[in-house]
Amino acid sequence: MPGSAAIIADPTVPVDAELLDAAGEGLELVANFAVGYDNIDLAACAERGVTVTNTPDVLTDATAELALGLTLAAARQIPDAIQSLRAGEWTGWDPTDYRGIELSGATFGVIGLGRIGRRYAELVRGFGGRLLYSSRSSKPEAEAKLGAERVELEQLLRESDVVSIHAAATADNHHLIDAEALSLMKESALLVNTARGTLVDSDALAEALRAGRIAAAGLDVMEGEPEIPESLLSAPRLVLTPHIGSATYRTRDAMAELVAHNVIAVLDGKAPLTPVTA
Repeated sequence: MPGSAAIIADPTVPVDAELLDAAGEGLELVANFAVGYDNIDLAACAERGVTVTNTPDVLTDATAELALGLTLAAARQIPDAIQSLRAGEWTGWDPTDYRGIELSGATFGVIGLGRIGRRYAELVRGFGGRLLYSSRSSKPEAEAKLGAERVELEQLLRESDVVSIHAAATADNHHLIDAEALSLMKESALLVNTARGTLVDSDALAEALRAGRIAAAGLDVMEGEPEIPESLLSAPRLVLTPHIGSATYRTRDAMAELVAHNVIAVLDGKAPLTPVTA
């Protein structure tokens, strides 16, 4: 790192005071290859006058679409059905086999109605159900356009058939969904998380699934990834994907271009395109 003018990091790279100091006083920018930036010590960057950028907007559609995919996969137990078929366990059509949750007319609860949360809300609106959201601030435009209703988190958990998390990973949000939160959900409800793994207590979720306190879940992000707790790997009715929310050709290319343009702008003495801190 010594002598670096810019650091390009992804969510797996902790950018802390030690790394910043290793780069030296010439460091001007940390460009994160992600929209989330919980891997970066923003205070340490501010103290050193280092700008931080991220890649918002360009991954909104891809991540929201994966959240929808996880919703459908968890609701209909698609991975279990595929695995059973491939294992030769399917013996023909049976009216009691592979029954799942129907989403038409369901109540969808969106935690965090930012760019990705709103896009997810737009996608699930087609199911013709009720749309609830919890957020630090009201979203009048989304309420008018989508018919979304802002409620407290507790009410959202109690009334939603699907709870999809799109909140930022902050200290205040650590284990936002814990055993108590899961106990508020319907036994027939499912949970989806494409935001950050630390928002969900992994052990509490695994226990809730085993005990049948919620019906199913779909996670693209997990605590401590890429190491996945055994409690999650062995949990029933749980769909897991390896942090692929932004993994489309179009999105990853757009993220790379945005990172590059941020680096070029800052090193040319211009304002960054998508600053987190300036």
